[in-house]
Amino acid sequence: MHPIFDVSSAAQATPITFVTKSTLDDVVGGLNASARTFVRSSGFAAKPGQCLLMPSSTGDIEGVLFGLEDAASRWKDPFRPGQLPGLLPRGTYRFANAPHDTRLAVLAFALGSYRFARYRKADKPEVTLALSNDVDGAELSRVVEAATLARDLINTPANDMGPEELEAAARAIADRYGAAFSSIVGDDLLKQNFPLVHAVGKASTRAPRLIDFTWGDAKHPKVTLVGKGVCFDTGGVDLKPSSGMLIMKKDMGGAANVLALGQMIMDAKLKLRLRVLIPAVENSVAGNAFRPLDVYPSRKGQTVEIGNTDAEGRLVLADALALADEEKPDMLIDLGTLTGAARVALGPELPPFYTRDDALAADVARCAQSEHDPLWRLPLWAPYDAWLDSKVADINNAPSGGFAGSITCALFLGRFVEPTTPWLHVDIYGWTPSAKPGRPEGGECQAARAIFKLLDERYG
Repeated sequence: MHPIFDVSSAAQATPITFVTKSTLDDVVGGLNASARTFVRSSGFAAKPGQCLLMPSSTGDIEGVLFGLEDAASRWKDPFRPGQLPGLLPRGTYRFANAPHDTRLAVLAFALGSYRFARYRKADKPEVTLALSNDVDGAELSRVVEAATLARDLINTPANDMGPEELEAAARAIADRYGAAFSSIVGDDLLKQNFPLVHAVGKASTRAPRLIDFTWGDAKHPKVTLVGKGVCFDTGGVDLKPSSGMLIMKKDMGGAANVLALGQMIMDAKLKLRLRVLIPAVENSVAGNAFRPLDVYPSRKGQTVEIGNTDAEGRLVLADALALADEEKPDMLIDLGTLTGAARVALGPELPPFYTRDDALAADVARCAQSEHDPLWRLPLWAPYDAWLDSKVADINNAPSGGFAGSITCALFLGRFVEPTTPWLHVDIYGWTPSAKPGRPEGGECQAARAIFKLLDERYG
């Protein structure tokens, strides 16, 4: 059980009562006279996110009132209780009544307690939450631990999270669950036909690699996860401005979230054969860096002209997807922090996803909504496929023009996956720019919870 959850002291826990503007009078009316006077004199109006600590006659905290949106509100944030760990003093608490969604509120409370403390002492909330019998603490602990893993990996700066360190993190997870692990490193990538992974990573002093582990019964349906592991992205020869590099430690967010998802799958013992593939590289600048208009072969046999060295993520994913597709998986899923165009279209909180399978798309959208892990389908718009044409190679990695950048990236990746393969591509951001309830500023677990729910429904 995650340490944020307390299963032993519910009777002694301080109650948190959720209040809306429409229920405020009834809630206050049920308090004793001194408490009613205190609430009214405090000015508490049950605004969403407003918190009031109510003292007892001895000066201890007797209870907490916390404001939520009214039931009729246009938008109700099920993660609103994620603010509580940052507002409450040390102690054990319990929910005295039901918020908008009890399970998501408990999850948000736990996720809101996260602090990144690798390099300095963080003011981590010293609070625990007593769980009611209708909440599965083990299931929520699985999710919280996976989200913590993703956040920690993304928040770790590139000097301590290069390709080798990312491999070590993946190996630790594989070893924990008895998965078979291997890694192809450096020039061995060329010998084993991963030329695009090698091309992107060869300019760094930290050797590129393809991380690969498998888990589960080979007779079960094959589900393969592919995560973009660009541990730092300078943009290569098409160098980013300094402002564009500022949070590029997060460019391995796809790998981090794939590892979080893989951990949830293995911990839940889903009935599937899992494979995880992570091309781990650093896109650096040096005399041997790949250049604009260079042409490279790919694992799938297609030649690729480099339209832009800052469109490197799709290159490393292309070789990994081609490998994954060779064994004809029952589902192939890739996650990557790929395009600024996705952020322009949908912002940082709503990653787009792509699939050729309408039934799969409907299931993904439903699971994303129920888990409050937002995703939005964008089209694999066939007429734009011609934009990827090259005059000297089979395909260009970054067409000029600047339109529909996330869609053209998805179309590029689709060239490396057979049309019959059930394939899901998600263009995540992997970062929370400013704190939200349940989501502290920094690295974020995106899409993994929604996809886990989908896989749990199909293979649980």
